Amino acid sequence: MVQAYRADTGNGGAGPQRTESRFRDLRDRLTRDRGIWRRGIVLAACSVLLTLVMLLHAQIPNTIGNLGSLTETFLPWCAVFVPLLLILGLVRRSATALIALLLPVVVWFNLFGGLLTDKSGSGGDLTVATHNVNADNPDPRGTAQQVAGSDADVIALQELPSGKVKAYESALAGRYPYHSVQGTVGLWSKYPLSDTRPVDIKMGWVRAMRTTVTTPEGAIAFYVAHLPSVRVKLHAGFTASQRDQSADALGEAISHEPLERVALLGDLNGTMNDRSLNAVTAQMRSTQGAAGDGFGFSWPASFPMARIDQIMVKGVEPMSSWTLPATDSDHLPIAARVKL
Repeated sequence: MVQAYRADTGNGGAGPQRTESRFRDLRDRLTRDRGIWRRGIVLAACSVLLTLVMLLHAQIPNTIGNLGSLTETFLPWCAVFVPLLLILGLVRRSATALIALLLPVVVWFNLFGGLLTDKSGSGGDLTVATHNVNADNPDPRGTAQQVAGSDADVIALQELPSGKVKAYESALAGRYPYHSVQGTVGLWSKYPLSDTRPVDIKMGWVRAMRTTVTTPEGAIAFYVAHLPSVRVKLHAGFTASQRDQSADALGEAISHEPLERVALLGDLNGTMNDRSLNAVTAQMRSTQGAAGDGFGFSWPASFPMARIDQIMVKGVEPMSSWTLPATDSDHLPIAARVKL
């Protein structure tokens, strides 16, 4: 019996001993394998470069192909390089590469970690929605009804072709007795509109408008805008000069708005990180950034990679912000609830 007891005790202690032995062996291998620190220098340099891109993105010049704006548009996607560098560091068995990888991870979470949490709250006085419906949308009526299904009090639509405006008007007439279409943008409201007019964003035709919506909680100025499209071309880079000029004009118009409470709904063809939209973003808050859940990417609808559709406010408090289900457009509609 004594021998059996001793045997059981010995076996029971073998687990911790084996674990300790494994750690000792690993430590010895790390000590003997001097190459573990010399290998992976190039991978470590890549991690440092990735870190610098995120830290100094505002210093990347726009003089060559608007490279700075292009980088800022897709800046959150720097995270996709982290798993790749991690795998390569493990394959190379490089302690240097793995430790250096901590740099971009820390910086990315510092920049975007706040967007990973749900900041939405309850309450609010007004629900708004916006959608670039796509001029080639095969089902205007169905798209309009889908967006109206969000029960928004105010809906802004962009890229309205003249031949399909009546389809959108008839689909929304029952829920929204007040509306105005200016050029290729329009706004539908459950509350009266006044002082409605086009906004000149230096395009030669109307793609922006301004109106006053009088809610039970008071008046709020609404701007609806569809800034010029941008393209990524091999020979020209990120062609955004016309978009940038229109953004400056839109920002100028909003800065002269006499009402204290203002909302901007539309497709700005740019993200909140893009410095070229500073004329607008410097004076307004993104509802997604302030009260959203996640990044809220809206384009392209098939695989959203950027939030170029925006709801921005000033003088009101964002309570929640979200994307709506896909329609027949190449953009996702987005919505927000604000407190007046």
